[in-house]
Amino acid sequence: MKNQIFTCFFLLFSIAGYAQNVVVSGTITEAGTGEHLIGANIFDKYAEKGAVANQFGFYSYTTTRDSLDLFFSFVGFQTQHLQLKAVRDTVINLALVPDGNLEEVVVSAADMDKIQEVSRMSSINIPLKQIKELPALMGEVDVFKVLQLLPGVQSGTEGGSGLYVRGGGPDQNLILLDGVPVYNASHLFGFFSIFNADAINNVELIKGGFPSRYGGRLSSVIDISMKEGNLQEIKGEGSIGLIASKVTVEGPIKKDQTSFIFSARRTYLDLLARPIIKASTEGSENIGYYFYDLNGKINHKVNNNNRLYLSVYSGDDKAYSKYKDFYVFENERTDYDEEFGLRWGNFITALRWNNVINNRLFSNHTFTHSRYKFDLFSNYEEKITGPGVDETNVYSERYFSGIRDWAFKSDFDFIPNPDHYIRFGAQVIFHKFSPGVYASKSSESEDDLRLGADELNSMEYAFYVEDDINFTPRLKANLGLHRSGFVTENQHYHSLQPRVAARYMVNPATSIKASFVTMTQFIHLLTNAGLGLPTDLWVPATPRIGPQESMQAALGAAKTIGGFEVSLEAYYKTMDGLIEYKDGATYLNLDEDWQDKVAVGEGRSYGTEFLVQRKVGKISGWLGYTLSNTERRFDEVNFGEWFPYKYDRRHDISLALTHEWKDNKDFSLAWVYGTGNAVSLPTQRYEGLEVNRFGGFSRPNINYYESRNNFRNRDYHRLDLSFSWWKTKKWGERKWTLGIYNVYNRMNPFFMDLGNDQQGNRKVMQYSLFPIIPSFSYGFKF
Repeated sequence: MKNQIFTCFFLLFSIAGYAQNVVVSGTITEAGTGEHLIGANIFDKYAEKGAVANQFGFYSYTTTRDSLDLFFSFVGFQTQHLQLKAVRDTVINLALVPDGNLEEVVVSAADMDKIQEVSRMSSINIPLKQIKELPALMGEVDVFKVLQLLPGVQSGTEGGSGLYVRGGGPDQNLILLDGVPVYNASHLFGFFSIFNADAINNVELIKGGFPSRYGGRLSSVIDISMKEGNLQEIKGEGSIGLIASKVTVEGPIKKDQTSFIFSARRTYLDLLARPIIKASTEGSENIGYYFYDLNGKINHKVNNNNRLYLSVYSGDDKAYSKYKDFYVFENERTDYDEEFGLRWGNFITALRWNNVINNRLFSNHTFTHSRYKFDLFSNYEEKITGPGVDETNVYSERYFSGIRDWAFKSDFDFIPNPDHYIRFGAQVIFHKFSPGVYASKSSESEDDLRLGADELNSMEYAFYVEDDINFTPRLKANLGLHRSGFVTENQHYHSLQPRVAARYMVNPATSIKASFVTMTQFIHLLTNAGLGLPTDLWVPATPRIGPQESMQAALGAAKTIGGFEVSLEAYYKTMDGLIEYKDGATYLNLDEDWQDKVAVGEGRSYGTEFLVQRKVGKISGWLGYTLSNTERRFDEVNFGEWFPYKYDRRHDISLALTHEWKDNKDFSLAWVYGTGNAVSLPTQRYEGLEVNRFGGFSRPNINYYESRNNFRNRDYHRLDLSFSWWKTKKWGERKWTLGIYNVYNRMNPFFMDLGNDQQGNRKVMQYSLFPIIPSFSYGFKF
């Protein structure tokens, strides 16, 4: 195996060659903060070639010419122009100046960051400025809700932050925060994501044509990078909103060498409701819910070629109910104290070392630890006092699950010349699964009860190599291999996944693109029907339940028209090894092995996606449309026949616009339309016959379902508006934002069920969740 990988590396290096050329390399940062600009462009007008900065702002450009005419550009920043003689290898570190108005800089020879130029397809990067300006549910800016507005991405339930990409489930998204996988990315039972936009530097969504450096999931990659911290001066920002407040502070620990950033967010619904609940229950009851996020990062520049990063995320949700009371009976007083609740959250940490080995070779080594846990608990304490009596009884129940990872990864970027960008690396992950355990303790019993699956230890590893190759000025391709494996319970799974994405330039403004990828996922998420509750369980592939596998092919075209990027893509995807609970089975069947409660099946999804996007200018945003079909099939479900996936939407339209119509005012809107979700409803009802516990007979009503997901909810559509204005003060800037969610009060279906009308007639009932909701927030920067 190792020999094959080394041979592949050698062949790629040999193809690229080591010509005696002049190399210009360095890093691209933001002026005033020192933040690296991911994906910044370097273009040589004379040679009509260039380079792209990697995730840490590093670039390398090799040329045989003796004169260079270089343009350094990035969306939302002023382009810099340098002319120089190429007599020796040169290091150029540049800081680009933000363009506050996001006006488009026209440098025709430097426009190499066009959608038609890159070899990858099905990849979208949204400027953070747009993310922050678009309307938000209850005024809380959410990265995931913006991603839901893109073609090929479904939201699932009303208001939810789940992502269903090209027919896949939420567990099939590789969500990375500073390179660390996130297993549960939702707050408030799925209505908000865990990502605080004030702490984020870059967001990229990949729906297909996956580069070989990504693996372990089937449907998408959401690669999110945290800010690195201001190296020049102390800065801060925050906001006070309808349900939560947040604050971010960043600055230098040692100027131009070490920086930090710290960000915190918390809801306060429980704090506002606590006095009201206590007053209404005379202090005996307390009910509440809250979530919080903490982000922190330290960035240390050892020297020009070495940097260290330490990033940490911690977040929790807690819903609880506490009740205290007492009663007196025959001179004995009984005080009792009850508490019930659920808690879930993530802890993530990453330690990185960046090393510029030479002007063509860059390395990044990362050690990570992550933990996701879910805890459902109930505690009861009873204290009895009286004449000759002093007794305390304690009883507790707990259901918990989770997953814990330790991982190490090494990535290398090798850029021998402008026609090759080679990446290779390896990763190993040690998983510890806790797939659902129930435990109870009682002071009245010496024996504790424990039910559920034992902890499982697994190891996952991967090697990859890829090359972004310019075959000709018209033909460019990204070719790669991803080799992965999984070891669990004496079972060793192997997977070799070829990846290819190519583009052909029809003319300078138009290209045709195609991709083919295979993916393997060694972990599963057991999902209950209904809300995306944290009771969903992560479980590994086992000797009985194999990994998930997928194949995706896509064909499309991309074109730039003025300041608009236009893309049209058609895709076809198959998925094998999918699992879901059998009819009637849930996570609460603790006396059964989870492997006995699931059915294994397959899925397929195909469709066409259209996107028009404008990233710069006074008016920016996008219009997207998706026409798709997604189905599932399980031998033990729906008589083994294909049925629509619950979140299949035949038609999906989204419009997102922001308009900075004055220097201190902006307006934004988002409108969405989608075919209703598929639901299972009975088509007939008849009387059954059963023996009751008293030995008699009863005739219960039995519903007959003709097929799974045989009906559709009503079509979904909604309009959101937001208006912001800000003013510069001596201490900084303050900003007010007013928003309206669901402007025309559309009662969209949250779920449907059978019920009775006022006359007692049986009918299908629709239940809605969010009416029109106004919101406000006050933001500040200093």
